[in-house]
Amino acid sequence: MSDNLRPESMQRITNFQLANAFIEEQVAAIRAQVGDQKVLLALSGGVDSSVVAALLIKAIGKQLICVHVNHGLMRKNESENVIKLFGEGLDANLIYVDATDRFLNLLAGVSDPETKRKIIGKEFIEVFADEARKLEDVTFLAQGTIYPDILESVKQAEGKKAVKSHHNVGGLPKDLKFTLVEPIKLLFKDEVRVVGEALGLPHAMVYRQPFPGPGLGVRCLGAITRDRLEALREADAILREEFDNCGLAEKTWQYFIAVPDIKSVGVKDDSRYEGWPAIIRAVNTTDAMTATIEEIPYPVLHKIVARITAEVEGINRVLFDLTPKPTGTIEWE
Repeated sequence: MSDNLRPESMQRITNFQLANAFIEEQVAAIRAQVGDQKVLLALSGGVDSSVVAALLIKAIGKQLICVHVNHGLMRKNESENVIKLFGEGLDANLIYVDATDRFLNLLAGVSDPETKRKIIGKEFIEVFADEARKLEDVTFLAQGTIYPDILESVKQAEGKKAVKSHHNVGGLPKDLKFTLVEPIKLLFKDEVRVVGEALGLPHAMVYRQPFPGPGLGVRCLGAITRDRLEALREADAILREEFDNCGLAEKTWQYFIAVPDIKSVGVKDDSRYEGWPAIIRAVNTTDAMTATIEEIPYPVLHKIVARITAEVEGINRVLFDLTPKPTGTIEWE
């Protein structure tokens, strides 16, 4: 059986006892694989890369170098929070790279979702390679790849197409110079969270909302423009703030805004106003392979609509996506 497929005999990690056994096994495996070499970690600040960071720190300590790349597709204040949490709070070796222009210039005019994902994934590796050249003895690249990433990126049966590409699965260039370290690649998201708590990571970090590797790039639907990207970022911040205020943040596995590249006629200040629609997506799942819709009370929806249409330049409508997975995917792209 390929090592990219989870063995049927592998027990689900549902408690600290199983998580601690997994941690001991992976710490030993990491030490055996890495030796005294240094490891670069693609640190987004999400639960997957955070758990990988904690595992690597436990296994090899200061041999780990965390690299946080701001590709200009982060949520509002996301990079600032990553720097504060990891650089200051966890005393990690953290390199911050602002590559906003580098990514957005490459993505200009690109509308195909798969092409966008592959551009972002390839450029991530290029950024890491640039950082690695500045360091000595770095031959390993750690990633927060999890099992659903693999399942959705490879053909599972003859005649079935991959759901989507992930920048950390299959999107890597063939001439990759790093050896990959992927200690949680056979875990589902709920298992990653159990392992994270067993490692002592803060509850808020372990249960923070998932965020895709391509970031807002797959939520700014179609060809990305800076003005629509900024509108998306602001609308998403309002949604997250209101979910926090009403308690939905703790109940909902993932919630976000998507903004498509279409405009409709609206009215603002008694005048014609053409703007984009903001699409609310809120889902619950345990393994990310299927998902149900989280119901949002109408008073909360009305408040979100009122704030987004009043506070975000360029948006004149707010829609609510009620499609489960399947048939829809969690992300729109």
